[in-house]
Amino acid sequence: MIVRFERNGKQKHGWFVQEENKIRVIEGDIYKRETAKPIMTGLEIEADQVELLTPCTPSKVVCIGVNYKDHALEMGIELPREPLMFLKPSTSVIGPGQEIVYPSLTDNLHYEAELAVIIKKEARHVKAADADEYILGFTCANDVTARDLQHGDGQWTRAKSFDTFCPLGPVIAPKVDYQNLRITTTVNGEVRQDSNTNQMVFGIPQLVEAISAVMTLLPGNVILTGTPPGVGALQPGDEVAVTIEGIGTLTNRVAAR
Repeated sequence: MIVRFERNGKQKHGWFVQEENKIRVIEGDIYKRETAKPIMTGLEIEADQVELLTPCTPSKVVCIGVNYKDHALEMGIELPREPLMFLKPSTSVIGPGQEIVYPSLTDNLHYEAELAVIIKKEARHVKAADADEYILGFTCANDVTARDLQHGDGQWTRAKSFDTFCPLGPVIAPKVDYQNLRITTTVNGEVRQDSNTNQMVFGIPQLVEAISAVMTLLPGNVILTGTPPGVGALQPGDEVAVTIEGIGTLTNRVAAR
């Protein structure tokens, strides 16, 4: 699995060998597969010796709303006829272990566990059948939301865009069965969300096709694929953990401003 980390003031990518708890350092751009391919340096370091960062640094995060059948049923609304898209800014992205800051402008902060897709090369007008060729891998995400602002504004930009509102990590898993992954959220160890990606209304290939028909996806861009039922409130001091089968657990603590 691919990780991004900082050591001795330098940021690098590496390949995390979980059973050995070691990171094999990668040199070069992980997104350049055809020309300047990234290489394994042969250097290994203990995972405990480094700070894991967000596994990618997207210029944009494209999000999909109401994309789980069981979540739509929970809310008592009809399934969308086409993907509902919105954006989160790059400044909302944080990594594993970093704090989600509870803004003073909201009184109702919510978690939303999501499977995130990381794009590996420029994608424009991609057909669903070819979508896998444009995907580097998958990670865990938390689409943190100021729910009162979302309902009050009538659109979602402000509610979704605060700094720290897009935790990503801890790793990029290049190959998983994304059509059938268990996804859960715990808050202070208590399970709040528990579903499966097989509940998605629009599968990942369909999402890549729909989004790339509207906007060009660039290397490192992220697609958040929707959240399952059970979204709920967070308070300062809470520890929220998103776990996705085959990827790992993304853990962040909520801090008061």
